[in-house]
Amino acid sequence: MPIRIRPGRAAALLLSAAIVAGGLSGCSFLSPFKTCEGTGARMKELVSLPLLSSPPPGASAPRTFDGVYSECADDSGDAWLSAGRTYVYPGTRQEVLDHYRKAAEADGWRFEPERTPDQGRFGSCFTKGGDGQAKVFTLSFPPVRLLTEFYGPGAAAEFATGAGFEITVGSEADGAETSCWS
Repeated sequence: MPIRIRPGRAAALLLSAAIVAGGLSGCSFLSPFKTCEGTGARMKELVSLPLLSSPPPGASAPRTFDGVYSECADDSGDAWLSAGRTYVYPGTRQEVLDHYRKAAEADGWRFEPERTPDQGRFGSCFTKGGDGQAKVFTLSFPPVRLLTEFYGPGAAAEFATGAGFEITVGSEADGAETSCWS
């Protein structure tokens, strides 16, 4: 006995499938920067920002680190670009914070206080630029244990002599407005 499908149900099923398929494919066209493709110019801009190469006097890059690192992550929504450096400083965290706060604000960055302190891991966060040119700059002090796990025991010895810190600049691929603590 053949299965009977009423014409109304078949049309409704076909229409539903077309709407879902169209909606899903249409979502991918909302932003041209869902992936890292075509973000080279924006990445070059981030890598060349003066704050990345302006550490406090006496700071140096650890032997196990090789200059500026950069990446584009597009695995969870819009593409996010970031570039950063890691330094060792023989002084205190407060001296590092003071140096970067002064340098960032002199370059037009706005300080955004942390809403809930994270046990001193994060030092500061700043934003700059409006929609289309927005960027974030963060300064953090990763624990020596984390650096050892990630970079090996050789890195731990260097960081034990003072304040080890990371600075990072980041941006949406299209420069969309963003904030530090959202």
